[in-house]
Amino acid sequence: MTEVDRVGERIEQLLGEFDGADAELAEDLVHTLIEFYGAGLARIVEIVGEPVLDRLAEDELIRGLLVLHDLHPRSTHERVTEALDKIRPYLGSHAGDVEFVGIDDGVLRLRLQGSCDGCPSSTVTAKHAIERVVREVAPEISDIVVEGVVDAGPGGRPLLPLVPCPVELP
Repeated sequence: MTEVDRVGERIEQLLGEFDGADAELAEDLVHTLIEFYGAGLARIVEIVGEPVLDRLAEDELIRGLLVLHDLHPRSTHERVTEALDKIRPYLGSHAGDVEFVGIDDGVLRLRLQGSCDGCPSSTVTAKHAIERVVREVAPEISDIVVEGVVDAGPGGRPLLPLVPCPVELP
Protein backbone atom coordinates (compact mmCIF):
# COMPACT_ATOMS: atom_id res chain seq x y z
CA MET A 1 0.00 0.00 0.00
CA THR A 2 1.41 3.38 -0.99
CA GLU A 3 1.63 6.46 1.18
CA VAL A 4 -1.07 8.09 -0.96
CA ASP A 5 -3.33 5.06 -0.37
CA ARG A 6 -2.73 5.22 3.39
CA VAL A 7 -3.54 8.92 3.55
CA GLY A 8 -6.65 8.41 1.40
CA GLU A 9 -7.87 5.64 3.69
CA ARG A 10 -7.23 7.81 6.76
CA ILE A 11 -9.20 10.68 5.25
CA GLU A 12 -12.10 8.31 4.48
CA GLN A 13 -11.94 6.94 8.04
CA LEU A 14 -12.03 10.43 9.55
CA LEU A 15 -14.88 11.55 7.28
CA GLY A 16 -16.82 8.45 8.35
CA GLU A 17 -16.72 9.66 11.95
CA PHE A 18 -18.77 12.77 11.13
CA ASP A 19 -22.59 12.81 11.20
CA GLY A 20 -25.22 14.78 9.26
CA ALA A 21 -24.39 18.40 8.48
CA ASP A 22 -20.95 18.02 10.04
CA ALA A 23 -20.17 15.27 7.51
CA GLU A 24 -21.12 17.54 4.62
CA LEU A 25 -18.95 20.36 6.01
CA ALA A 26 -16.02 18.00 6.54
CA GLU A 27 -16.30 16.62 2.98
CA ASP A 28 -16.53 20.16 1.61
CA LEU A 29 -13.40 21.12 3.56
CA VAL A 30 -11.47 18.09 2.24
CA HIS A 31 -12.54 18.77 -1.36
CA THR A 32 -11.63 22.45 -1.04
CA LEU A 33 -8.18 21.59 0.34
CA ILE A 34 -7.61 19.04 -2.43
CA GLU A 35 -8.57 21.63 -5.05
CA PHE A 36 -6.24 24.18 -3.43
CA TYR A 37 -3.27 21.81 -3.32
CA GLY A 38 -4.09 20.56 -6.81
CA ALA A 39 -4.00 24.11 -8.16
CA GLY A 40 -0.63 24.65 -6.47
CA LEU A 41 0.71 21.40 -7.86
CA ALA A 42 -0.53 22.37 -11.34
CA ARG A 43 1.40 25.64 -11.05
CA ILE A 44 4.55 23.77 -9.97
CA VAL A 45 4.17 21.40 -12.95
CA GLU A 46 3.87 24.41 -15.25
CA ILE A 47 6.99 26.05 -13.81
CA VAL A 48 9.32 23.01 -13.69
CA GLY A 49 8.65 21.86 -17.25
CA GLU A 50 8.81 18.47 -18.92
CA PRO A 51 12.31 17.11 -18.08
CA VAL A 52 11.91 17.73 -14.34
CA LEU A 53 8.28 16.60 -14.40
CA ASP A 54 9.26 13.29 -15.99
CA ARG A 55 11.79 12.70 -13.20
CA LEU A 56 9.26 13.68 -10.53
CA ALA A 57 6.66 11.32 -12.03
CA GLU A 58 9.01 8.39 -11.35
CA ASP A 59 8.62 8.94 -7.59
CA GLU A 60 5.79 6.81 -6.13
CA LEU A 61 4.33 9.55 -3.91
CA ILE A 62 4.59 12.32 -6.49
CA ARG A 63 3.26 10.02 -9.25
CA GLY A 64 0.16 9.37 -7.11
CA LEU A 65 -0.40 13.08 -6.57
CA LEU A 66 0.04 13.84 -10.27
CA VAL A 67 -2.49 11.14 -11.14
CA LEU A 68 -4.92 12.35 -8.45
CA HIS A 69 -4.89 15.84 -9.95
CA ASP A 70 -4.78 14.64 -13.59
CA LEU A 71 -1.35 16.21 -14.09
CA HIS A 72 0.75 13.17 -14.97
CA PRO A 73 2.80 13.87 -18.12
CA ARG A 74 1.87 10.53 -19.72
CA SER A 75 -1.61 9.11 -20.24
CA THR A 76 -2.88 6.07 -18.40
CA HIS A 77 -2.71 4.13 -21.67
CA GLU A 78 0.97 5.04 -22.14
CA ARG A 79 1.88 4.11 -18.57
CA VAL A 80 0.02 0.79 -18.73
CA THR A 81 1.65 -0.06 -22.06
CA GLU A 82 5.09 0.63 -20.55
CA ALA A 83 4.26 -1.56 -17.54
CA LEU A 84 3.13 -4.42 -19.80
CA ASP A 85 6.36 -4.08 -21.78
CA LYS A 86 8.24 -4.66 -18.51
CA ILE A 87 6.37 -7.90 -17.78
CA ARG A 88 6.46 -9.27 -21.34
CA PRO A 89 9.99 -10.78 -21.06
CA TYR A 90 8.83 -12.85 -18.09
CA LEU A 91 5.70 -14.01 -19.91
CA GLY A 92 7.72 -14.62 -23.08
CA SER A 93 10.11 -16.85 -21.18
CA HIS A 94 7.08 -19.08 -20.57
CA ALA A 95 5.80 -18.86 -24.18
CA GLY A 96 3.09 -16.38 -23.25
CA ASP A 97 2.18 -12.75 -23.79
CA VAL A 98 -0.39 -10.19 -22.70
CA GLU A 99 -2.44 -7.98 -24.99
CA PHE A 100 -3.78 -4.56 -24.00
CA VAL A 101 -7.50 -4.66 -24.87
CA GLY A 102 -8.61 -1.32 -23.45
CA ILE A 103 -9.59 0.83 -20.48
CA ASP A 104 -13.26 1.53 -19.79
CA ASP A 105 -14.39 3.51 -16.72
CA GLY A 106 -11.17 2.75 -14.86
CA VAL A 107 -11.27 -0.98 -15.67
CA LEU A 108 -8.23 -2.26 -17.54
CA ARG A 109 -8.95 -5.16 -19.89
CA LEU A 110 -6.13 -7.50 -20.89
CA ARG A 111 -5.92 -10.79 -22.77
CA LEU A 112 -3.38 -13.52 -22.08
CA GLN A 113 -1.96 -15.18 -25.17
CA GLY A 114 0.24 -18.13 -26.04
CA SER A 115 0.72 -20.89 -23.50
CA CYS A 116 -0.69 -18.66 -20.75
CA ASP A 117 -4.13 -18.58 -22.38
CA GLY A 118 -6.40 -20.96 -20.48
CA CYS A 119 -3.73 -22.07 -18.02
CA PRO A 120 -4.66 -22.10 -14.32
CA SER A 121 -1.32 -20.47 -13.53
CA SER A 122 -2.50 -17.50 -15.62
CA THR A 123 -4.45 -16.38 -12.58
CA VAL A 124 -1.24 -16.17 -10.59
CA THR A 125 0.59 -14.50 -13.47
CA ALA A 126 -2.17 -11.91 -13.95
CA LYS A 127 -2.71 -11.09 -10.30
CA HIS A 128 0.84 -11.15 -9.05
CA ALA A 129 3.02 -10.03 -11.92
CA ILE A 130 0.85 -7.96 -14.26
CA GLU A 131 -1.31 -6.34 -11.59
CA ARG A 132 1.70 -5.34 -9.50
CA VAL A 133 3.46 -3.48 -12.32
CA VAL A 134 0.24 -1.89 -13.61
CA ARG A 135 -0.89 -0.63 -10.19
CA GLU A 136 2.54 0.82 -9.57
CA VAL A 137 2.35 3.10 -12.61
CA ALA A 138 -1.42 3.60 -12.88
CA PRO A 139 -3.03 3.75 -9.42
CA GLU A 140 -6.17 5.19 -11.00
CA ILE A 141 -7.01 1.77 -12.47
CA SER A 142 -9.88 0.47 -10.33
CA ASP A 143 -9.90 -3.12 -11.60
CA ILE A 144 -7.98 -5.40 -13.96
CA VAL A 145 -9.93 -7.96 -16.00
CA VAL A 146 -7.82 -10.58 -17.76
CA GLU A 147 -9.33 -12.72 -20.52
CA GLY A 148 -7.83 -16.19 -20.88
CA VAL A 149 -7.76 -16.92 -17.15
CA VAL A 150 -9.27 -20.25 -16.13
CA ASP A 151 -11.98 -19.93 -13.49
CA ALA A 152 -11.62 -21.74 -10.22
CA GLY A 153 -13.24 -25.14 -9.94
CA PRO A 154 -14.91 -26.74 -6.91
CA GLY A 155 -13.30 -25.72 -3.64
CA GLY A 156 -11.71 -22.63 -5.21
CA ARG A 157 -8.94 -24.65 -6.91
CA PRO A 158 -8.04 -23.79 -10.52
CA LEU A 159 -9.29 -26.20 -13.17
CA LEU A 160 -6.47 -28.25 -14.67
CA PRO A 161 -5.50 -27.57 -18.28
CA LEU A 162 -5.49 -30.28 -20.92
CA VAL A 163 -1.79 -29.63 -21.57
CA PRO A 164 0.99 -28.87 -19.10
CA CYS A 165 1.49 -25.22 -18.32
CA PRO A 166 5.04 -23.85 -18.69
CA VAL A 167 4.49 -21.06 -16.14
CA GLU A 168 6.15 -21.74 -12.82
CA LEU A 169 4.24 -20.59 -9.78
CA PRO A 170 6.08 -17.91 -7.76
